[in-house]
Amino acid sequence: MKKNCLLYFLLFFSCHPVFAGESLDSLLNVLDETIKNADTYVQIKENRLRELKKEAGKTPLVSIERYNLINAIYSEYKAYSSDSALHYLNENRLLARQLNDRERELKIQLELSYLLSSIGMYMEAADILNSIDRPSLPQSLLGYYYTCYEHVYAEAGAAQPRYRMFSSHYFKLSRAYRDSMLVVLEPASDTYLWLRETQLKEAGKYNEALEFSDRRLSESSFGTPQYALVAYQRFRLFESMGKKDEHLYYLVLSAISDVRSAIKEQSSLMVLAQELHGKGDLKRAYAYINFSWEISQFYKTRLRSWMNITPLSMINGNYQDIIRKQNKELLIYIVCVALLALLLIIALIYIYRQMKALSVAKKGLQEVNERLFSLNEELEEVNRHLRSTNLDLSESNLIKEAYIARFFKLCSVYVNRLQAYRKLVNKKLQRGQVAELLKMTHLSNDIVTVEVQELYANFDSAFLHLFPNFVESLNALLLPEEQIVLKPDELLNTELRIFALIRLGIKDSSQIAELLHYSVNTIYNYRSRVKTKARVSREDFEDLVAKIR
Repeated sequence: MKKNCLLYFLLFFSCHPVFAGESLDSLLNVLDETIKNADTYVQIKENRLRELKKEAGKTPLVSIERYNLINAIYSEYKAYSSDSALHYLNENRLLARQLNDRERELKIQLELSYLLSSIGMYMEAADILNSIDRPSLPQSLLGYYYTCYEHVYAEAGAAQPRYRMFSSHYFKLSRAYRDSMLVVLEPASDTYLWLRETQLKEAGKYNEALEFSDRRLSESSFGTPQYALVAYQRFRLFESMGKKDEHLYYLVLSAISDVRSAIKEQSSLMVLAQELHGKGDLKRAYAYINFSWEISQFYKTRLRSWMNITPLSMINGNYQDIIRKQNKELLIYIVCVALLALLLIIALIYIYRQMKALSVAKKGLQEVNERLFSLNEELEEVNRHLRSTNLDLSESNLIKEAYIARFFKLCSVYVNRLQAYRKLVNKKLQRGQVAELLKMTHLSNDIVTVEVQELYANFDSAFLHLFPNFVESLNALLLPEEQIVLKPDELLNTELRIFALIRLGIKDSSQIAELLHYSVNTIYNYRSRVKTKARVSREDFEDLVAKIR
């Protein structure tokens, strides 16, 4: 349904000159694609026939149901394979006799006559019609009886284009039977509408004929044999009207419907090939006429094969002329390409030699670059070492300056204290206060403790002045739950002082014990305990502490 709407939309715009060329080209592209997929549509028909045959095989050999299924199979073969269509018609004729159904037998005879005239067996078709007793025909078959006669004479006339005397005689008989058909056919039937359209067209009443054509087209479904026939007859109507811009669209639509219906007995593609050949589209004309020839050979119809021979020979001849011309041009191109290839080979040899020389130079340059790169790396390493050394020296100088100043200050303080202590002792001795002197010596431990605490305070202050973020940096190396927390009045505690001395480069436990007035075992235990709390490796912990800035 969507495809139908699209095509009708396309046809609507085709009436306008702006869209005409594009619309026809689009339809031709659709036809090209449809022809490419022709095997698919044939397979669909074959599948449908297989199912019908399968159903027919399940029915009783002599039954109306089987007759109807055989008739459906014949309808599928009618425009697909003439041999198979004849086979199933004869089978149904025998079945009608077995059913003792005279009306069905007569209808089969009419169908046989119509089919034989379609494949060019005009005498045989006429003999069958002449053998039928017209007065005994049921009223329901009378219209089809005249239709078969009209078809026989119309096909016979079309088959004699060179003998105008015979062809005009047959066409006259055909028109006579058309008059009879108009009398007996139902006015709503497609055959009746076609006859009225044809009469009006031949009378030059094109607008009235177009009304019948519009009605027939609206009652047909795109992609069906009926649509293909109506579209083809509409093409002929527009051709008679002189509408060269529109008539081809319906011819293309007819061809598309023929291919999609897997119709082998058709003339749309042959006529389209001739039209396109006249317009200079030889490539499509060649493809269409050959496809038309193939399907006409498959169907085995004399008239279509005969009608295809002349345009096939003409189009093939012109196409071969173009192929020969193209081959000649191609030969010239091949010679040119060969010469260019020879020049290219010479150029490639020259380039190869140049590249070889360049490769040698490049190799030498690469070796120089590698040596320069190696020297660069060595220089970079020396620079890194120098930067590290300068940083260490700078830090060492800063530590020295800070601690030398502290050292002189502490020395001065202790000299003053010793001087004051000496004067106090001397005064006590002069006054003979020996007992008080003894008492002062007993209190010396407290004095030492105070002095040690003062030493710690001075060390803490000086160290944190140099490394203000030491505590945070050390805690960053410890597990979150093992962080060192200082008391409110502390700058550093014992653990932090031990690692502060390690940061200053004093790593020997005995030296640290001497400076902090602890035993060596105590210092070792503190160091071990802190390292067990580290989030990094125990072996790397002290090295990382030594790198704290």
